[in-house]
Amino acid sequence: MRRFFIDAPLSEHMVIANADARHIASVLRLSAGATVLVSDRDGKSGKAEIIAANPEAIELRLLEFLEDTTESPINIWLVQSLAKGEKMDFIIQKAVELGVYGIIPVATAHSVVRYDAAKQVDKVARWQKIAREAAKQCGRSCIPQVCQVTSLAQVLENNEFAAANKIMLYEGQAAQGIKQALTDSSSQTYVLFIGPEGGFSSAEVDLCQEHGIRIVTMGPRIMRTETAALAAISAVMYECGDLGG
Repeated sequence: MRRFFIDAPLSEHMVIANADARHIASVLRLSAGATVLVSDRDGKSGKAEIIAANPEAIELRLLEFLEDTTESPINIWLVQSLAKGEKMDFIIQKAVELGVYGIIPVATAHSVVRYDAAKQVDKVARWQKIAREAAKQCGRSCIPQVCQVTSLAQVLENNEFAAANKIMLYEGQAAQGIKQALTDSSSQTYVLFIGPEGGFSSAEVDLCQEHGIRIVTMGPRIMRTETAALAAISAVMYECGDLGG
């Protein structure tokens, strides 16, 4: 059954508009009487019946609330250094499929790409759209937030992550592996720091250590940034979340 998101709480009567309405009416060709899944901005889900359909608006009647079990019991924030080309699109899409809670793009010392303010707004809007479509595709009840492009220092100053298990993947010398960092933690929130194609600079590693970030290795092989991000998310989800049941 197809899932769609609305920007309002679930209610007896709901409306889906804009691109989703066009997709439902013109591409999927769903009409009155069809049933769909609907998730609201708070992550609540329900089954709804289409009572009227056209490319401008889809009118829905709520049939029942559903207990949704698609979200992970842990929250993973992916702090991803900007990557060139379509790598960021790929990372965001797959990270959402794996269950991340949110994504924070950061400009780091060795990031190849640099965006001006206008370009950053356009990119974040594109990445949020990718996150929305990925959430729909994989049946999630929440759309992970893609934050504005920021700096590593600003992320480290965010008090919201004070109690989280914060882990930086580093291809240089690291005292412990990611497995150890996961098995000796009971945190329900994880913040994963992933470097760009050129890796984190030594100054960035030092800065993270000063803020209590655990510097870990993923093993003896150097991974591409997109590989490292998805491998780290998978490791955390397998060890602490719901990947694998």
